[in-house]
Amino acid sequence: MTYATTAVVNRGFEDTIAATRSALGEQGFGVLTEIDMAATLKAKLGVDLPRQVILGACNPPLAHRALQAEASIGLLLPCNVVVHELDAGHSRVEALDPEVMVGVTGNAALADVAADAATRLRAVLTAVAGDGAQAA
Repeated sequence: MTYATTAVVNRGFEDTIAATRSALGEQGFGVLTEIDMAATLKAKLGVDLPRQVILGACNPPLAHRALQAEASIGLLLPCNVVVHELDAGHSRVEALDPEVMVGVTGNAALADVAADAATRLRAVLTAVAGDGAQAA
């Protein structure tokens, strides 16, 4: 089962984060949380990882629709978008496929809102990728 939408982009890490935040905003998402995984695991475990940040993105109208269909959907929110540093000029951006919510909950009433969110998140990745990117 595929659970993510991915794009490898020809941008550095910091530029990719900024472009991702901007593209999320254009699709009606705000970033509620930002978790620097590399810094957190370095501080807690002393391990070194390539830079990677998890952005917890929320589109309030979509979240409201999802909550109307499934009271416990907050367990699967917000939509996580992860930016990974690959090298100095390349990054990978991944978004959890919101349609996974339908499978996890077994609630078909979430299908429309999940499809809407998935379309918007694919648009985010397309906007961030721009020319010369590889999407999967």
